[in-house]
Amino acid sequence: MRQCCVSFPSCVVPGLCVLFGAINLRTGHRVVLRRPNMAQEHFQAFLRLLREAYPGRPMVLLLDEAPGHRAAKSQGLAAQLDIVLIWLPKQCSELNAMDQLWRELKGHISANYQYPTIDEHATAAEQWIRSLTSTEALRKAGILSKNFWLKSFIK
Repeated sequence: MRQCCVSFPSCVVPGLCVLFGAINLRTGHRVVLRRPNMAQEHFQAFLRLLREAYPGRPMVLLLDEAPGHRAAKSQGLAAQLDIVLIWLPKQCSELNAMDQLWRELKGHISANYQYPTIDEHATAAEQWIRSLTSTEALRKAGILSKNFWLKSFIK
């Protein structure tokens, strides 16, 4: 069975709204969850959502060392759900494909426009991420680049 490798960080929408998101490095499939903050229970809800999206498949999740990710309960739940957590080096967002996608999102959705409400801003961000084709998502995340650092792993 092929392993599902997803890249994960979260995107903070100004005004204390967080989008948790992951991209499958092989297919471009995205999983997104909106939550009010980055507390560990919200990250744990995202882990459950990821497992629902990829039932029965081995999964590796690349992520930063945010407190909610490193929390013992989060790590325990990941192990229980058979999700391997791999920690990226600090201050290396360029290694995280989903971070590249968030950067694109911010340029299209957040730059030079103020939404009437935080909810409308978060909805626009979610819609933009979900509206991309798989190929667009892979390209914008840098995964299709000949220099993508995990290229040999995802073949």
